[in-house]
Amino acid sequence: MTNPTVQRAFAPDLLAGQVALITGGGTGIGRGISLALARHGADIALVSRKLANMEPTAEAIRGLGRSVLALEADVRDREAIDRAVGRALEELGRIDHLINNAAGNFLAPASELSENGWRAVVDIVLNGTFNVSQAIYPVLRDGGGGSIVNITTRYVATGAPFMAHSGAAKAGVLNLTRSLAVEWGGDGIRVNAVAPGLVADTEGARRLVETIDLVEDYRLQVPLGRLATADEVADAVLFLCSPAAAYITGVELAVDGGAALGGHFKAAAEKIKAFYEESKRSRAH
Repeated sequence: MTNPTVQRAFAPDLLAGQVALITGGGTGIGRGISLALARHGADIALVSRKLANMEPTAEAIRGLGRSVLALEADVRDREAIDRAVGRALEELGRIDHLINNAAGNFLAPASELSENGWRAVVDIVLNGTFNVSQAIYPVLRDGGGGSIVNITTRYVATGAPFMAHSGAAKAGVLNLTRSLAVEWGGDGIRVNAVAPGLVADTEGARRLVETIDLVEDYRLQVPLGRLATADEVADAVLFLCSPAAAYITGVELAVDGGAALGGHFKAAAEKIKAFYEESKRSRAH
């Protein structure tokens, strides 16, 4: 549910006349971001590998009175991304914001992680972010500037058990964020990142956490005493896209309730290890 305080803080027409392209924008955190930007006036281009993943969000955006375009494309496929960007520009007239949200993740110990598993996550998260950013660059440059917001993660700074592939890929995205902020700043393009903590109301969180009974372990690491919501992550993205952030670039904004101040993953690591070993035994039989 949208926070009414945020609705009062940001004008409803904050992004009126602007267009945002959001990868992975149909589900989870991406859905929250798509709806938040649409509520504040932006038209939306959704990009995902599967049309079915985008349709419910696209319908919700139409219900807000905004134009929306659902584009099937894999962020790992540069030609497909070029076509998607071209179609968004043709049908929506412009692109002002890019949100690189598409991601992939699964639990696996680094010692047993397959080459294909490593490559799949790095290709989606890091290479995909670069592909879409590079494809959108001339559009933003020629349009007089714009903003890119990349979704990273708080365990870039801490490390996390059984997620070496995701953590390494997201760390690359953070460095890419800073590098592009320096390189493209002269073109009026701001590049920032939002690093969520654990987001309670997403399928990914339920799959990775609730099945191993980790919610309480994570919650106890958060000074604010609760997990994030997708809307709270979306609010941070909305801020970085807004004129209020016009002089902000190259930053990573943590939305983690303060967990990074002193949280650790020791207890979580033991539960994940036990869950993984039990899953292996079950598959073996």
